[in-house]
Amino acid sequence: MQTTGNTILITGGGSGIGRALAEAFHRHGNQVIISGRRRQTLDEVTSANPGMAALTVDMTDADSIKAFAEEAVRAHPGINVVIHNAGIMKQETLTEAPDYLAAAEETIATNLLGPIRLTAALLPHLLNQENPAILTVSSGLAFVPMAATPTYSATKAAIHSYSMGLRRQLVETPVRVIEIAPPYVQTTLLGEHQANDPTAMPLKDFIDEVMEILTTQPNAEEVIVERCKPLRYAAESGNMDKMFEIVSGLRH
Repeated sequence: MQTTGNTILITGGGSGIGRALAEAFHRHGNQVIISGRRRQTLDEVTSANPGMAALTVDMTDADSIKAFAEEAVRAHPGINVVIHNAGIMKQETLTEAPDYLAAAEETIATNLLGPIRLTAALLPHLLNQENPAILTVSSGLAFVPMAATPTYSATKAAIHSYSMGLRRQLVETPVRVIEIAPPYVQTTLLGEHQANDPTAMPLKDFIDEVMEILTTQPNAEEVIVERCKPLRYAAESGNMDKMFEIVSGLRH
């Protein structure tokens, strides 16, 4: 994809990978619009990055997404790239059914239905833009699930499949579809402990490698950093069972 001169809408841009991507693209000379639920958090990011804009949205709510897409295009008609980054990750104990069900449904609404709904709302606009692109953020767990987060892993596997289908259906259009699959990264996705976990990839290192791939491999359909390759290619290498046990903490 073109990495400069875009108008980029990033969901979940208030923290973690979303904020780091927003700031990286901002530094590369793009107009960036971040979104999330909490206005205060978004304002903190835009204050630290003059020129960046922000809009609120509830990615679990279909009406909110529709109104958000309309507002975004009205306020920023040059939008030609959307990055579906918003997501939640919660551990589940399935034997405690049905107590975990609300969290599972929220995960599906945020991680899977949210990107599908927003793509549907924005695609007619993107089809008429120059250098348009849709970037999805899946996970290494799309390829090797973690037993403690089955719904999260399932939504990321679904995002991978959705990205493949969307890419094929749009092959005759100018819209590029690119999937970014992060490994275990130092963010607060699972809590503060993750941000300081030495076994997780430093966030800056992850973003630097992502931006390098996007810049040097403009035709890349998947962005897989080195740390994620053992997960992405576990099936191809015959290591699926081994990696599943490692990821799920059953083997060291």
